[in-house]
Order: sequence, then structure tokens, then C-alpha cells
Amino acid sequence: MKTLKLRIKDKHVNQLNKIAGSVNYAWNYVNALSFEHLKRTDKFFSGYELNEYIKGSGEYLGLHSQSLQAINETHAKSRKQFKKAKLNWRTNRPDAKRKSLGWIPFKKSAIKHIATRQSGGLCLKSTIQLSLSKGQKLIIDVFDSYNLSLYQINTLEIVQDSRNRWYACITVKEYPKQPCGTDSVGIDLGLTESATTSNGDKLTIKQTQKWANTLAIAQRANNKKRVKAIHAKIKNTRQDLIHKFTTQLVKDNALIVVGDVKSRSFTNKKTKLAKSTYDAGWFEFKRQLEYKCKHAGCQFEIVNESYTTQTCSHCRKISDSSPKGRASLGIRGWICAKCGRWHNRDINAAKNILAVGLDRLAVGIPFREGGSQINIDDCQG
Repeated sequence: MKTLKLRIKDKHVNQLNKIAGSVNYAWNYVNALSFEHLKRTDKFFSGYELNEYIKGSGEYLGLHSQSLQAINETHAKSRKQFKKAKLNWRTNRPDAKRKSLGWIPFKKSAIKHIATRQSGGLCLKSTIQLSLSKGQKLIIDVFDSYNLSLYQINTLEIVQDSRNRWYACITVKEYPKQPCGTDSVGIDLGLTESATTSNGDKLTIKQTQKWANTLAIAQRANNKKRVKAIHAKIKNTRQDLIHKFTTQLVKDNALIVVGDVKSRSFTNKKTKLAKSTYDAGWFEFKRQLEYKCKHAGCQFEIVNESYTTQTCSHCRKISDSSPKGRASLGIRGWICAKCGRWHNRDINAAKNILAVGLDRLAVGIPFREGGSQINIDDCQG
């Protein structure tokens, strides 16, 4: 399954806010009911058991019966996941101290894709019909960057962001797997460049730094709407850059090896690197690579990157001239005292990470028919 996130036109905002209020009412009811049942019996309600207590309420709330079932299932799953006897109350009242972002779930039988049409240039727009209670229909228009007519829709959730914009999160059946490339690549994660490959390609993000002055002006002016817009811009741009970079990596390679660097080792107060670390997006980068590799049939490995920066990728020796520790983070290039080879710090580390990944596999990587094998010796030098 694959999830597509499509922006809903703003003309539906008032109607969606009203339906979200009904969803919150149902959520709060099952939340209170489940907690009272726990106090009396010392047992939790399952999502299936909760369904027995909400039969017929869809007519009064204006919700499809399967939407109510989805609310019960999500409540039971969330309570178990967060290990809580009672979850937070949901409200979308404008004057509430803690406002919940809107959420409206729909199952497959309540969803119908009506049409996809072209609207100016290359832009596509789709119309989706959603069933409510007693024959009532909700028809929404979305900006369709995926062309929904090519997919088979499974489920749909309408969600709201902090700027009161609504999105349709649609799970669909994926296309048949596309063949991946035949090369192999190692990736070094860093702060100056978020990711550097053994081929020399680099991913540079630094969106927080780029928007820092503009954000500071908006914060001093107490312009909350502008602050939210800037944060959304930073997040969306970071996501877009990572998506483009990881997609190209999967298209070109059959083996992708990444170092196991973790954000938490750079986010303590002593390092003063927290802002740069969060902006680099290492977790999101590895998350996207993992699911894209799985879909394309590409092999993805996370390996121990200890000493990969200090080791010469040509002679495999650690010399006195190699950069060592965080004190040497400013050294971006160095010459190996053993073999005299000059190295770019990040590219050298990426080559060593690839070598570690190939050593772990012990033998060549079996590729699809028509491909070749990669042996450990291929990455040396």
C-alpha cells in the first residue's frame, strides 16, 4: 500500500470543520465509555466491542457507520500504543485552550472517485464523493498531483494542519515494482551536507538557516500566522529535497549503504549542534530510503560507521593526518600520510561505508536478470 497526500480546496473548509466536530463528539464518547468500563471491570474495550454502543448514532452525527467504526478502531489502537487508560479529549472550538487538528476517516465502501480533469497547464484536479449518513454525500475537489484515475483507492482520511488547510490522505494499491539500478553506493550523513554519496553527489538542505532571519522578524512581531507559514515552508521544502534525492538513489542503485549516525548524539547542550542536526533530517532520509528500496527491490543496509572518516579509502590505513573527533569537524579535506592520496572528508567516509556494507554481505549482490554482481574489490581504491 502507498499513501497519497492531496490538498483539498479551501471552499470546503466550513463543511469539513462541521463534520470534524461530529468526529470529535464520537471520539470523546467512546473515550469516556472505555474509561468507565475499565474502572468497573478492569478490562479495556476493543474496537469491535465499542461498535455495539454506537449503532444508529451515525444518523444523528451525520457520519457513515464505517467512519464510526474507524474511530473506534483508531481509539483502541491508540490507547494500546500509548499505554493510557484514557486518551486526550478532542475539540475544534476556536476558543479552546488546546485545539485538536481535524480528522475524518472513511473506509473503502464510502469512497468513490468521480473524475480527474486537467485545470490549467499541467495541473490536475480530482473530484471525490464520500458517503455520510442516510444517503448524504460529501463531494470534495482536490489538487491531484498523482492522477488518482491510475490508482485503486483503499481508504481515505481527511486531516487538518495548523494553518487550517485540509488534506486527503489516500491509501492506494501501488504500481508494480519498477526495476532498480545496477550500481552500489555508500552514503555519509553530515551537517554541512545532509548526505554525501561515494559518487560525489550531495544533498544540501539548511532550510532553517535560510529562513532564520525572516522567522525571527515574524516572531518578534507576534505574527502567528506568518510563523506557521514559515515553519510549513521549511518542512515542505526539506521533505521535497529528500524525496527527490532518495528517489534518484533508488533508481540508480541496487545496493544502498548508510552509516548508523544517530541524531541524539548531536543534540545535547554540549555540542551546540541541535538546530543543524534537526535541519539535516537524517531520520526522514533513512525512513524514505527504507520503504523506497523495499518497493523497488533494492537492498538497503545500515552499518556501523566507526572510523570511516579517519580511514583512507585507498590504502585502508589510519594516518596521523586524518581528521579525528568533533574537534576536527572543520577539516573538509586531507592528505593521507601513508599513500599520499587527497580525500574529500565526506566522500572518503561514504566510500568506506560502502566497503563496510559489502564486507557484511561477504559475497556479491545478486541482481535482477540481466544485471551483474558487485564484489568487495570493486569499491576499493
